[in-house]
Amino acid sequence: MKETNTSQSQANWSIEQSSELYGLQRWGEEYFSINELGNIAVHPQGKKDKDSSLDLLELVKELESRNLQTPILIRFDDILEDRINKIHLAFKKAISDYKYPGKYQGVFPIKCNQHRHVVEEIITCGKKWNFGLEAGSKAELLIALSLVDNPKALLICNGYKDKRYIETAILARQLGRKPVIVIEQVNEVERIISASKEIGAAPLIGIRAKLSSDSSGRWAESIGENAKFGLSIPDILVTIEKLKKANLLNELKLLHFHIGSQINDIAILKDALQEASQIYIELNRQGAPMGYLDVGGGLGIDYDGSKTATAGSTNYSLQNYANDVVATVRESCKEKNILVPTLISESGRSIASHFSILIFNILGTSSTPSNIPLTTGSECLPVHNLRETYHIIKHIIVKDNENISSLQEAWNDAIKFKNDALTSFRLGYIGLRERAIAEQLSWACAKSILTTLPNKHLFSEESKMLYSSIANTYYANLSIFRSAPDTWAINQLFPIMPIHRLNEKPTEIGHFADLTCDSDGKIANFINNGKSKKLLELHKVNYNENYFIGMFLSGAYQEVMGNLHNLFGTTNSAHIRLLKEKGYKLDHVVRGNTKSDVLKAMEHNPKQLLERLRISSEKAIQQGTLKIKDAQRLMDHLETSMHQSTYLQDQ
Repeated sequence: MKETNTSQSQANWSIEQSSELYGLQRWGEEYFSINELGNIAVHPQGKKDKDSSLDLLELVKELESRNLQTPILIRFDDILEDRINKIHLAFKKAISDYKYPGKYQGVFPIKCNQHRHVVEEIITCGKKWNFGLEAGSKAELLIALSLVDNPKALLICNGYKDKRYIETAILARQLGRKPVIVIEQVNEVERIISASKEIGAAPLIGIRAKLSSDSSGRWAESIGENAKFGLSIPDILVTIEKLKKANLLNELKLLHFHIGSQINDIAILKDALQEASQIYIELNRQGAPMGYLDVGGGLGIDYDGSKTATAGSTNYSLQNYANDVVATVRESCKEKNILVPTLISESGRSIASHFSILIFNILGTSSTPSNIPLTTGSECLPVHNLRETYHIIKHIIVKDNENISSLQEAWNDAIKFKNDALTSFRLGYIGLRERAIAEQLSWACAKSILTTLPNKHLFSEESKMLYSSIANTYYANLSIFRSAPDTWAINQLFPIMPIHRLNEKPTEIGHFADLTCDSDGKIANFINNGKSKKLLELHKVNYNENYFIGMFLSGAYQEVMGNLHNLFGTTNSAHIRLLKEKGYKLDHVVRGNTKSDVLKAMEHNPKQLLERLRISSEKAIQQGTLKIKDAQRLMDHLETSMHQSTYLQDQ
């Protein structure tokens, strides 16, 4: 029977329908598609041909055979390289098209993903472009100084800076590096001057300007007069005078600005570029030699594929972005007869988002029972009314949008009668069994209405309560707070979908609950072509079969901002590289945190914990409440568990 149902489901459903349902063809760009088996195919080099694609389900199974269990982060280093190449090629084309007499030189903001293998891969892939790094702290500066040995690559030094930070950057210049200390706070000027005098060497200097241009989206407040970082125009003029007096004005080479992460509207960028270009020109006129204009981060990702100026999308392409940067700066400098600067961007989100996929398995589901309970003889009035309402719904025929209002009226009645049953239970007029029957009948009403409604009414406003009434909870083997913190903290939407069974019609709707005991530990908001929906179409989980879900475009920030809520640690991660011949190689494996690791992070001593439990088991043996063999089994479980993942495993 199971095979017949599956065959019917496949006959009535296509992979094209799955691609449309989950928006894959909109947000997947060149990297993701669905193959003929109904599995996600990954195209790490951005080419949709069979020779350069990997079946994601098969890859997950092969990783599991290497004892790399889900949840797992799979990082495709070819995608990372492709993203770096694409941004440089976009600027190269814009520079050629607009006859820009300068060049582009990118840097990667380490804060997007500080993992060693990621940053090392970025430096390796970007070497031909003289690609550099941006550091926002002393620890990140140490990473940058140790990895970037290319004297042409830039090290942009942002963030708060104490004396040691500044001195380190100055001395690194003598080491053959090219650090640029960006002044973001007024009090940093005196520290730079003092350190330069003490060491007897000058640093390369930049200034971050607070722009008055408006921004949009979640990070709109990062621009303007109340921005956290940057100098106002009066502060910039004061800084120039101080640098002149200290004979450091000749080292002022760079102007930096930032208008927020995930710029969704290209018009915002144009206004900021015009303002920044004029500041750059004026700095030249004040005697600073200049040479670099850093347009900051903000190059957005089209998470939902709608190509609109919404929080989860962008109304421009990568080439549009490069064209506007190049054309605006060229026009401003040409008009004032100023040499154009080398253009810099810190496009971390655009570079890192696509290359990492979080795969997690579903541990089980829960749903509302919507079977019709048999009549028990005399029934209380609310139950009787619900049963009659259900039969009314079953006889309503919807054709050409007729009788939609009748269904709505019936659903309103069902809600009313269910509430009547609840009130009766609270007052003690009916028992637990009658209340259970009332709830089952109300859920049956909801399911019957949804079966009757035309497809175009799915997920409409009037249907939301219906859907929530019969929605399933899919229990996910992950921690939202560890692996996808932005879904909880700022309601960020990432593309989420099954990675297999995409040639089967999804017959269920639901949301995900994670392993933590926190009520916020859930994903209950999903992309819906520029909008959002509270429930996702999913498949029924088959007994004793894995059901794998993928979270895409999450390579920036999510992997480094997670916490240890309930002591769930990092997941396993694997770096994949395509081979020139067919197939792939597993470049790097990073094992996730063990229970011992997370206990140590909270200053617990795993050995001491085990010893306390051993002593307790010995007391139990002496008291006759625990057998020796059971005590040994308990200690074996505890000792083995210390070296295992914090996530649920079959063994």
